[in-house]
Order: sequence, then C-alpha cells, then structure tokens
Amino acid sequence: MHRANAPTIRLHSLGCRLNEAELEEWAEQFRRAGIQLAADGEGADLVVINTCAVTQEAVRKSRKLLRRAQRDNPRARLIVSGCLAALEAEALAGESGVDLVVSNADKDRLVEIARATLTLPLMPESATAGGAEALFARGRQRAFVKVQDGCRYNCTFCITTRARGEERSRPIAQVVSVIDRLTRQGVREVALTGVHLGGYGHDRGSDLGELIAAVLADTGIERLRLGSLEPWDLPDDFWGLFADSRLMPHLHLPVQSGSDRVLRRMARRCKREAFIELVTAGRAARPELNVTTDVIVGFPGEDEDDWRETLSLVETVGFGHIHAFAYSPRAGTLAATLPGRVDSATKRARSQALQQLAATTRTELLRQQHGSRVEVLCEQAPDPARNLPGQGYTPNYLPVRFTALPDPIDTNALVEVEITDDDGEHLLGQAIRAR
Repeated sequence: MHRANAPTIRLHSLGCRLNEAELEEWAEQFRRAGIQLAADGEGADLVVINTCAVTQEAVRKSRKLLRRAQRDNPRARLIVSGCLAALEAEALAGESGVDLVVSNADKDRLVEIARATLTLPLMPESATAGGAEALFARGRQRAFVKVQDGCRYNCTFCITTRARGEERSRPIAQVVSVIDRLTRQGVREVALTGVHLGGYGHDRGSDLGELIAAVLADTGIERLRLGSLEPWDLPDDFWGLFADSRLMPHLHLPVQSGSDRVLRRMARRCKREAFIELVTAGRAARPELNVTTDVIVGFPGEDEDDWRETLSLVETVGFGHIHAFAYSPRAGTLAATLPGRVDSATKRARSQALQQLAATTRTELLRQQHGSRVEVLCEQAPDPARNLPGQGYTPNYLPVRFTALPDPIDTNALVEVEITDDDGEHLLGQAIRAR
C-alpha cells in the first residue's frame, strides 16, 4: 500500500541471479528508508539499474534499458550499477540523465551512497513493516540472497573477474540472520547466489558446505536452493548435505563444452570425465537431482570432433535444460584473441543440433515425473473463473501448471500436486492440498 506523497522507486536488473539478489536487498533497504516501489504504469522519483556486461549483447541490452528508463521516467534520478558500470564507469557517468554510477566494489553500500549523494525526500517507515514486502510487491516469492562476490579464476571467455574483482564472502552469521528474517516475514524459499558460489568462504577459512549446514540448522527456511555453481571447489561431503530434504535437488552446473581440448582453451578447471563423475555422485545421493547447464557453441578452435564430444556428453548426462550460447568475442578477454574462429553458419547448425538434443533429454525427464506427487511453491495462483491454472516449480526445478482446489490457493502457498501429464514444456497436475 502506497503512502501519500511518499517517493517511489523503480528497480531493474539484467543478467545473473546475483544481480537479482542485489536488487532485492536494495529494494528492502530503500523501503526501510521510506521509498516505495512504483506501481505498474506509475512514474518513479528514482530509478536504479543493475547492468550486465557478460557479452556484447548484454551491453547492448543494458544501454537500451538505460534509454528506456530515461524516456519513461524523465524526472527521475537515475542510478546505474553492475558490471557495465564497473567496466565503463567514466562513459556512463558522462551520459545525460545519469545521476550516480556505483561501482561493483561499492554496490553493497548503494543505498547509503545514494542517500548521501542525491537529495532524496525520505520518509522512514515504521520499524514494524514487513521486510518481505519489497519482494512480494515485485511479484516474486523466491528470495535470492547474495553470499559471495568475485572470482579468483580466469576463464578465457569471461569478463566477470575484471568486473567483479577479488572473492569476498559474507560471514555465515550474517547470511543466517538475513535468511532467518526473511523466513519470519513469510518467505518460504531462498536461493544462495554468488559469482563463484563454490568458492564461498575461501577468504574466511570456511566453505560452502559449512554455510549450507548453518542455514539448514539455524533457520526455518522450508526450501533452500543453490544458484549457478561451477563444477569445482565443492566442499567435502557436499552431496551428504542433500540428505536434508529442504535442500532442493536441482543444480545449475555450467559445463561449457564436452571436449577436454576446448575446455583447456577455455581454462576451465573441470574436465569431461570429472563432470560426469560429479553428476553421477549427485544422483546417487538424490536420484531426483535435476542438472541444468550452460554450453558455449563454436568456441575458437572447436572442430567437428570437439562438437561430437559435446553432444555425447549431453546424451550421457541427460540435462534438464541447457542454456546454449553461440560464441561471440568479448573485448577484454583472452578468448577474443584466440585463432580458429568458427563461422556463423557452423555455429547456427551446431546450436540447432544441440537444441534438438536438449529437447529430447528434457522430454524424457518430464515423462519420468508422471505419476509422482511433488510439493510446488505457488508462484501464480489458479483462477478457476478465467480457467487459468496455478503455476510454480517442483523441488527439482521443473515448471508445473496445476488445477485449483475447491478452496482458493494463495500465491506463496506450498501445494501438493499429483503430476498427470506434460505439455512438452511444463508438467501438468492436480492440486491435492495446500498449506
């Protein structure tokens, strides 16, 4: 509910889940300062954009979003942060309409810096207001919590190390406190995010396993997810943590290629057989584990044998979903200087072959769920009057559309659903009960 004359803010994020986690934290901090989220179609007094620069296309989209924000909110103060701001701070600061550029190194203090730098008409909220309001007001139920930033590795295609800097981990007690507060305010599912999540604690003498164990032991969170996780630096007894059913059986493990020769050119630290062994161990611990991944198509020097190795790996693992990226040079990376460019026609053909294979493996995974009962976090409530199903995700992160109960089902409810079919993209099922 908006308070009369309270200043309003609009928040935008591009790119990774980490950017989304940062946006959620800013929304909460601005709310505490008395700045409310602008309603749909309403002009805002302040606009914050968390940019991405992982590819040239991401740079283009970030700049397009900046222009649109300026056009839609001509009187708003504009704050820009994120990886594009880190790499092109001077250029952005000189652009018309940009009031403040906050570097990645300072983005944890973005709200504090904005309050000190810009004249904002603040109206502090009552301390009793619910902190999850900012999350739910943006139509989200799953909270992303940033636990780590930066990366100490240098994959040859990646600009993120330059943009994000050295690894920095939040103290375990601080993460537990954030998640405990979110849980008490009604959040039922949290995802831990970081640039190199597996490297959590490297700078603090701890590790990701210790963090996960503390969150499960010291908070009442009902569903805990892990964000994108590089398939190395995983702690001892990592799979043992999945004995707790609250740790959701889905991992996004970027493999990038199935060819060891290409992986060496990428400077990746996990080779083909080690990746297969990792997934095999995970499914032994939690048979329902869904593994999704990223694949770069047409990396410099990738030949037909290399590509066949990638397709073979995809068949062997059986990924639930694949983010396929046709390689494009990213200025400032070593890969952009490598010889052996793959032509566009070859990249298109390989991308199509990968998409067809990925669709086959996903179809098989969906069919395996038929007849099962799963608990789904309702992210869109069913509307029987309009014949609209409820929507949410299974614990292993497969999208579900489900029928309504006789009684209304609220968004953010945990709904037991019996899976009866699929439509090729979503599982289809009947709601049994909700809580």
